[in-house]
Amino acid sequence: MAEEKTIEQRLKEMIVQRLMLKVKPEDITDEEPLMEAYDIDSVRLFEIVIGIEEVFDLSFEEDEFSIETFQTVKAIAEKIREKQSA
Repeated sequence: MAEEKTIEQRLKEMIVQRLMLKVKPEDITDEEPLMEAYDIDSVRLFEIVIGIEEVFDLSFEEDEFSIETFQTVKAIAEKIREKQSA
């Protein structure tokens, strides 16, 4: 039986795919500052949010948007877990 991917693994794969990054998902660390490391601006951040909503079947309210939430894979994964358990 195949091991289920973690939220972090799924996030990294989605980010690489949606932003067409020239890195492997496994090369992105959980604590890496995404905005600086991958030159993510507001348009690219919106692409990540849409990807999260599609992959994890979640939606974000306007008041949930903060740079801190989307700063690292770890921070995004924590927000996803929080929303999934709500």
